[in-house]
Amino acid sequence: MRQNVRISGGIESLFGTRDENIRLLEENLGVVTRLKDDSIVLDGEDEAVARAAQILDEYVALVEDGHVFANGDLHDYLRVVTRDPAASLRGLIESGRQRNFGKKSITPKTLNQRVYLDAIERHDLVFGIGPAGTGKTYLAVAMAVSALMSKRVSRIVLTRPAVEAGERLGFLPGTLQEKIDPYLRPLLDALIEMLDGEKVEKMVERKVIEVAPIAFMRGRTLNDSFIILDEAQNSTPEQMKMVLTRQGFNSKMVVTGDITQIDLPSGRGSGLVQASEILKGIPEIRMVYFDQTDVVRHHLVQKIIQAYERQQEIQARQLDLRWAESALESAAPATGTAGQAGA
Repeated sequence: MRQNVRISGGIESLFGTRDENIRLLEENLGVVTRLKDDSIVLDGEDEAVARAAQILDEYVALVEDGHVFANGDLHDYLRVVTRDPAASLRGLIESGRQRNFGKKSITPKTLNQRVYLDAIERHDLVFGIGPAGTGKTYLAVAMAVSALMSKRVSRIVLTRPAVEAGERLGFLPGTLQEKIDPYLRPLLDALIEMLDGEKVEKMVERKVIEVAPIAFMRGRTLNDSFIILDEAQNSTPEQMKMVLTRQGFNSKMVVTGDITQIDLPSGRGSGLVQASEILKGIPEIRMVYFDQTDVVRHHLVQKIIQAYERQQEIQARQLDLRWAESALESAAPATGTAGQAGA
């Protein structure tokens, strides 16, 4: 099937940097595109061409309505609409406008991000599990800010394990707050991006926003709160159980982590890994899993994650092969002197 789609404006943002948007459209939908005067010619299977034409028509309509796509946004939107037949460009943009994230207006840029935000809205306990750069923590903080601004909760509690990522930091001078700041800085940075820095500082002083290591949660009941446990893969099973049982009345909790980046000492199990297995059968708890296709940082991040995953698969196959060879050697019948003695 061949179809022409007239493009009346916004041709630069449509194609993107080095034609990355058009290439994404072609790869995900299996169509071939060709620019001809003021239109794009689409070739491919009927269903794929129809879907591509629908997306391009919607893009043209949005541009004619005066919508301006910020750098990189269209690429993220196309990743969603080319994978989810029910998604639309206009729907993604409008869903972002409907959410109040302080001074930020955020639109989910992948299908799993949409599922994640919907899960946080509908469930009191949500796990966001996946690689770096997928927006797990950022979107959780955004939803916490939204809940606080709309007075659905009276405070935000942000916590994470104080575990070093491979290096030994040694003794840190200063006050207790200065000691724990390096571990909790990513959460504060996300808050400051959505609220004024001065406003965040005042909220922290008044305990409307509490940022503390996981050890500070013991013995507490957190009512009327939005709780985020970040970097949960570095919590022990005991710490995970302790934090999960802190949740009180009228509270939401979001647990985020990447089970491929566990920094616990050798031999210590991850509380996130255990909890994702133990709790997966409880219908009121939602598990949302992200993968490399959800990475919304620099395009190289996605490729780096894919390269590491390939290496892990190679190592796993090599380990399986060594195990099989060892099993065959162990199962081989005894020969030599024992056989001769029997003779």
